Amino acid sequence: MAHLRSLKFRVAKILDMAEPDDRLGKFLDLFILGLIFLNAIAVALETVKPLFETYFLAFRRFEQFTVFVFTIEYVLRVWSCTVIPKYRHSIWGRLKFICTPLAIIDLLAILPFFISLYVPLFFPQFRMGRTIRLIRFVRVFKLHRYTESLSILIRVYRLKKEELFLTFFVLTVLLFMSSTLIYFAEHSAQPDVFSSIPAAIWWGTITLTTVGYGDVYPVTVLGRILGGTLAVLGIGLFALPAGILASGFSEELAARKAQRRGSDVIICPHCGQDINSPPHYRETESGGLEDD
Repeated sequence: MAHLRSLKFRVAKILDMAEPDDRLGKFLDLFILGLIFLNAIAVALETVKPLFETYFLAFRRFEQFTVFVFTIEYVLRVWSCTVIPKYRHSIWGRLKFICTPLAIIDLLAILPFFISLYVPLFFPQFRMGRTIRLIRFVRVFKLHRYTESLSILIRVYRLKKEELFLTFFVLTVLLFMSSTLIYFAEHSAQPDVFSSIPAAIWWGTITLTTVGYGDVYPVTVLGRILGGTLAVLGIGLFALPAGILASGFSEELAARKAQRRGSDVIICPHCGQDINSPPHYRETESGGLEDD
């Protein structure tokens, strides 16, 4: 039993908490990372019909190999998650782990293959297998586990979520107001184009984003004044999220540089650790993990 707990701890360390000097963990990270990129390329190439028909067997074998690797990875993650304190219970802990966002992404990475393979056997009328298999592109979201860049991006979004929400709320209100005004200004002149306020939202969207496809445009003087005003406002308002994210990236990178220099470290008053540093775990006597 002790050997099994030690093995489970080692698997958890390799999959999720590999140390910088853990060669096996780093090799696995690079291997999975390369496999994800190759899958993204394969999904794109499979849409080229002549190429897909010529190398159908190669694409099929690569897909089977990928699903085998990702399935083993998923099973090992579910099996070893109980060494983490919050997933300690053998049943409820694993169910809680399975419902986490990253575990759901891992499941979606392999589920389309099994749906397209086995569902038609029981439901011959099922004709969406090929379409469902294209959902494999969700595998790119597995990159979050293996690239620090995506982790930084997610931390920045979490850091600036209030500001971003406020910005998009203002944009939504402005979009609805402008669509309402353009409807009353243009409906009589273009009843087919601006038939309703929801239909006018399309014009408001392309104008506010300054895309301007030209398929829907105002012809009255009032409508053109409103359209020009909204286009100018859109330039400034859509620059706000970019500025907020740029500020977040600057703060995050500055914090990481300060952490590497060992200066300006923010200490948690409860545990006495740097709040910017990732958690470190050690094995307990019962075979679980706890913070150092």
